[in-house]
Amino acid sequence: MTGLERNGEVVEMASYAPLFAHVDAWQWTPDMIWFDNLNSYGTPSYYVQKLFSLNKGTTILPVQLPGNAKNGQDNLFVSAVTDDPAGDVVVKLINYSTTARPVTLNLAGAKKVGKTGKAIVMASNDLQMQNSLKEPMKLAPKEETFRVSSGSAVSYTLAPNSFTVLRIPGKK
Repeated sequence: MTGLERNGEVVEMASYAPLFAHVDAWQWTPDMIWFDNLNSYGTPSYYVQKLFSLNKGTTILPVQLPGNAKNGQDNLFVSAVTDDPAGDVVVKLINYSTTARPVTLNLAGAKKVGKTGKAIVMASNDLQMQNSLKEPMKLAPKEETFRVSSGSAVSYTLAPNSFTVLRIPGKK
């Protein structure tokens, strides 16, 4: 998904299929939303898709990883956008390693940002973890706030095996 976002001038739409499955009558398991006659729940893939759709931006920001990698390196994948007119900076990070990973973001190309940001994190050490009718939010995004240092640098530690959206509001 980060690759799709970084190539937004070429990729106009993306779709997840198959979408729905009844818990007692299904053909395959990559479905995104499961239900019975009374309840439903989203899979971790549902929440990833939802986070991408709720955190779109208007302008793609260039991202430079160590070694000038553009598509990810060492199990770290990233895309960044600004969301105008407010000037919010939205960074999506995937840490596909079994250890926590500190990152430092240089926001020099963005407008002025506020002193706190919002981190929306999905993480699990168990890569087989799934939601269910009994535990519909077992693996779902959790929000927390973080401080933004003075200047244009943001430091954050990514959880192991995580998808993180950092949303830093523009400063008025």
